Amino acid sequence: MNIFRLLGDLSHLAAILILLWKMWMSRSVSGISARSQILYFIVFVTRYLDLFTTYISAYNSLMKLFFLSATSVTIYLMVVKFRSTYEKESDSFRIEFLLLPTACLALIFNHHFDVTEILWTFSIYLEAVAIFPQLFMLQKTGSAETITAHYLFALGIYRGLYILNWVVRYYQEDFFDPIAILAGIVQTVLYADFFYVYFTRVVSARKNMELPI
Repeated sequence: MNIFRLLGDLSHLAAILILLWKMWMSRSVSGISARSQILYFIVFVTRYLDLFTTYISAYNSLMKLFFLSATSVTIYLMVVKFRSTYEKESDSFRIEFLLLPTACLALIFNHHFDVTEILWTFSIYLEAVAIFPQLFMLQKTGSAETITAHYLFALGIYRGLYILNWVVRYYQEDFFDPIAILAGIVQTVLYADFFYVYFTRVVSARKNMELPI
């Protein structure tokens, strides 16, 4: 494991912890897209089917368990415990527009045509666009709490670091996975506009409680 992979994992970990902390401390899920969280849960379930059949390392297994459990808790907080604060009307992006195309892509473009590989490929494609309902919600509402902006920023950093991880692996291990790299680039591009807003509004005006989109 290289430093970019480790920092990417830590950034991903931080993003989820930031989101959970925001929910618990504010007792609210306002501004958060449950549809994006459901998509991420589907990503983790389809990607980590080998959790109990293939052992790579304790680190690998613990990270998989964390992402599965933390995303489950996030969804529970949104649809059960703090349901009254969930902005359902604003979280209206139709996720079938993401699920169906990514499923078709996984069936057509994959490394091996078997169930496990197709599901892994599907998870890669779906992760690239899973944040879209959250970004759509922010555009629709016109504002985002600063803590939610930090969550999105940490996710964007995670994807950017993973691209650097693939560059390092290519030169050190002669490793090249076009599916994962292309999906990662697409996902990073989706954050481009948000990064601009983050740096110009959040960093320059930390005292503000909301971030106009």
